[in-house]
Amino acid sequence: MLLAMLALSACASRDTPVAKPHQMVVAAHPAAAEAGREMLRASGSAIDAAIATQLVLGLVEPQSSGIGGGAFLLHHTARTGDIAVYDGREPAPASARPEMFLDADKKPKPFFDAAVGGGAVGVPGVLRMLELAHKQHGRLPWAKLFEPAIQLADRGFPISPRLAGQIAEDRYLKTFAEARAYFYLPDGSPKPAGTRLVNPAYAEVLRAVAQGGADAFYTGPIAADIVAAIQCAQPNPGGMTTADLATFVPRKRQAVCGPYRTWLVCAPPPPTSGGVALLQILGVLQKFDLARLDPNSLYAAHLIAEASRLAFADRNTYVGDPEFVDVPVAALIDPRYLARRADLISPTRSMGRAQPGQLAAAGERGMGHADSEFAVSTSHLSIVDPGGNTVSMTSSVETAFGSHLMVRGFLLNNQLTDFAFSPTDERGPVANRVQAGKRPRSSMTPAFVFDNRGRLLLATGSPGGAQIIGYVARSVIAALDWNIDAPAIARLPHVINLNGPTVLEKGTAVETLKAGLEALGHEVQMRDLASGLNVIRLSNVGLEGGSDPRREGVALGD
Repeated sequence: MLLAMLALSACASRDTPVAKPHQMVVAAHPAAAEAGREMLRASGSAIDAAIATQLVLGLVEPQSSGIGGGAFLLHHTARTGDIAVYDGREPAPASARPEMFLDADKKPKPFFDAAVGGGAVGVPGVLRMLELAHKQHGRLPWAKLFEPAIQLADRGFPISPRLAGQIAEDRYLKTFAEARAYFYLPDGSPKPAGTRLVNPAYAEVLRAVAQGGADAFYTGPIAADIVAAIQCAQPNPGGMTTADLATFVPRKRQAVCGPYRTWLVCAPPPPTSGGVALLQILGVLQKFDLARLDPNSLYAAHLIAEASRLAFADRNTYVGDPEFVDVPVAALIDPRYLARRADLISPTRSMGRAQPGQLAAAGERGMGHADSEFAVSTSHLSIVDPGGNTVSMTSSVETAFGSHLMVRGFLLNNQLTDFAFSPTDERGPVANRVQAGKRPRSSMTPAFVFDNRGRLLLATGSPGGAQIIGYVARSVIAALDWNIDAPAIARLPHVINLNGPTVLEKGTAVETLKAGLEALGHEVQMRDLASGLNVIRLSNVGLEGGSDPRREGVALGD
């Protein structure tokens, strides 16, 4: 394979391509990436490395992801070409009801009234999902994958500048005793960067799961403590039970794949909207010759923003959990449909707010609300093992620090806030309304790109709430149309549209596009955009890794 190319010494990089012939881990924290590389050096698979990486991420980057949350994992088997999606999205407990996020006046609750505490905690999915993936693709013993995280939790690690900043900024982390004791000094001030955090409780949970499998988490004392924390949370208790945990089953799904020029792009299907929306954006843009445009040009920004409007109009209307909603995936990504949508884009004028397309096979509809539009949490990792097997995995506890409930050293998610707060609108029942056992719509978009010979060219993904879709779409365009290397892909300024204002990343080269976009009819906003792309690209010199400089990640390869 092309992976057996120019050999270079091991290194980590944020600013220059890391070209490696054999293996690579790109993750949001150096300690997590190192844990993954340790598994690869022990002859582990990409799945083995992903598990070790994720367990450390939950320790050193707890504001973003962890075993109290969920994930979507995309896996490519190099030998067979098989692409598998492992869905660890957190379902609503049996007690959940469509009106649970409405107040006494039947109005949607303020977001953080719903998000903080036990009421928005979905059944954590990541551990059972990782266990399923390991049974099918792991090489190393399950227990070995836990060793780096256990050792780090026991000996402690320094609080990173990013974590310290988020502790200091958070308004709700002091609400609950366990989180307050862990993240704050006795005088109530936030622990500063460099403070050593030791987490023996998390180490004990990992030891239990390493020996007893995921059952040790989903049943028994750990499960009982999770349920007690949720049901006794003040304010905002929730109704999760031990039965909800014990009966959780991850899903293995088929990827959604579609053409982009001469390439094939694959990503997870619903209940994440990411794969469908990504393929819609790219399918619409096939009409336009982006390769001739500068990445930071006015016309490139206009076209990508307009394509994104169209995708988000459909996404917000049609996408929900396919076990509850008839999601017309095939119709939404049909090239003929996307060609008609592309005809709605004018080169000289923004369409403004896009309307959803009319689909003959549409099921339940309704706009609902967009999930956490500009979130600073969530995490992404990309891994290639020496056999060319690849993982692209996005994981989350939803907003920063999730529900803020901490149990045995880990934080619980607040993913149920990704449901629509209002169960109906003027069109009728909302596809993404709350229902017991239902998985909320996500925007997570771990993605692969293949050439016309079936060779994997790109593994990409990002945190960032609903704007994840735009980050990933731009990374694919950058790799394919603009032939940009992996570190430069991760650094590229962002232009985002969620079918509303066009958002330009503050402090970057695209700021200069504001007047031009406004002249085309765009409403323009300037914002800090906390993406976290972690990208692996196969170039003519081998594997390149790029980690987003907006966060603290690295690319490590051998």
